[in-house]
Amino acid sequence: MNRFKKILRWGVSLFFASSILAVIAYRFIPVYITPLMVIRCFQNGSLTMHHQWIPLEEMSPHMPVAVMSSEDSRFLLHHGFDFNAIGNAAERNLKHKHGKKFGASTISQQTAKNVFLWPGRSWVRKGFEVYFTALIELFWSKQRIMEVYLNSIEMGNGIYGVEACANYNFGKDAKDLSRADCALIAATLPNPRKFSSKYPSGYMRLRQRQIMANMRYIPSFPKEGEDYDPRTAVGSTYR
Repeated sequence: MNRFKKILRWGVSLFFASSILAVIAYRFIPVYITPLMVIRCFQNGSLTMHHQWIPLEEMSPHMPVAVMSSEDSRFLLHHGFDFNAIGNAAERNLKHKHGKKFGASTISQQTAKNVFLWPGRSWVRKGFEVYFTALIELFWSKQRIMEVYLNSIEMGNGIYGVEACANYNFGKDAKDLSRADCALIAATLPNPRKFSSKYPSGYMRLRQRQIMANMRYIPSFPKEGEDYDPRTAVGSTYR
């Protein structure tokens, strides 16, 4: 029993040390591959995937605003978790027990999940998500979280990150994406394998217009070190 406890302590210590070091390392180095990318390769039976890391400065300035308008407009205000959104989602789920489940994942939570974890809805995975979200909020800036998010998120079948999406779905570089292009990409994010920014349906066009309307109320995304005025922030719609 004593030996087991010793091994357990070493295992826990190793996990915390390695996870913290990984988060600190990814504060500075690009994230070229994620667990989801590997899992999708096995699911698709192919090693083909489209992903190209680029700095946030080489993306259209409309892209961060679009995903905030669609996913998490309080991203610059919270510290990884939006408890108002969590409460609202829980209330809606209680009212619609047998219908669609509403979530309240922030961009920080989605980034933690995409980079460090596997897809799923178990309580174990959710616990790790909370842990890694707290770590990236502690060690990364909001700009770095957004940069990693926009480079690692799935944006189509085998397509990861805004540069690959811009290349394959719009025939241009990420820096040249228009405001409407960015809103259309953001509209697909709840289910990028179902919804396409290359061949958008009528529903996608409707979502695009809604996101573009919301973008008017969100200021431009601040650069590293710039101040952000919370008085200009508005409410948010979460998936």
